Amino acid sequence: MDLSRVAAHQPERVTDEDRDAAVLVPVVERGDDPALVFTKRADHLGEHPGQMSFPGGGREPSDDDLRETAAREAYEEISLLRDEISYVGQLDDIRTVSGYSVTPFVGRVPEREYVPDEREVDEVVVLPLAGLTNDDNYEVEKRIHPSYGESTVHFFHVDGYTVWGATGRILVQFLDLAVGWTPPDREPDVVEMDPDD
Repeated sequence: MDLSRVAAHQPERVTDEDRDAAVLVPVVERGDDPALVFTKRADHLGEHPGQMSFPGGGREPSDDDLRETAAREAYEEISLLRDEISYVGQLDDIRTVSGYSVTPFVGRVPEREYVPDEREVDEVVVLPLAGLTNDDNYEVEKRIHPSYGESTVHFFHVDGYTVWGATGRILVQFLDLAVGWTPPDREPDVVEMDPDD
C-alpha cells in the first residue's frame, strides 16, 4: 500500500446538495497486512440500517469544517481520538440518494480495539485490504431506477460482511489510489428498481 497518491490527489467537490457530511477512511497499517476500519450501522437507525460504512455523518453547526465533522463522528461512533488520526488526504466528494454531499478523508489510525457507540453502531469491523482487493470477493450491479436513472453499485464480500452503496463507491477510489486496484472487467447484473426503493 502506498498512500502517496492519496496525499497528492486533488479531490472533486460537490457543492450543490442541501446537506453536507463527511467520513473518515481509517487505515490501519500492519506491515504486509494493512486494513480498513468500518462500522456496521445499528439496525434501528432510520437511514441505511445494518449497512457497513466508514465512521462519519452530517455536519453540525459547531463543526469548523468537514474534517472536524469526520473526526467528531469517528470519536462519537468508535471512540477514535482526534490526536490518534494522522491525516493523509481527501477523496472525491460523492452524492447520496438521501441528498447529501459526502466528503471522505483518509487517515492512518492505530491498531487497537475500538468501542462502538451502541446508539448508532452495532459493531466495529476491521477488514484486510487483501480481502477487499480479491476479485473473487467483488461483484457489481447496474441498477436502473425510474427516478434516479442508472447507477453502478459495487459489492465487496469479505469475512462475512458486505460493503456496498456510498461506502462501496468511496472504497473503489481509495483502492485505486492506494494500491492500484480497479474493479475487474465483467458484465454487471442489471437490476430494475422499484420506484419506492
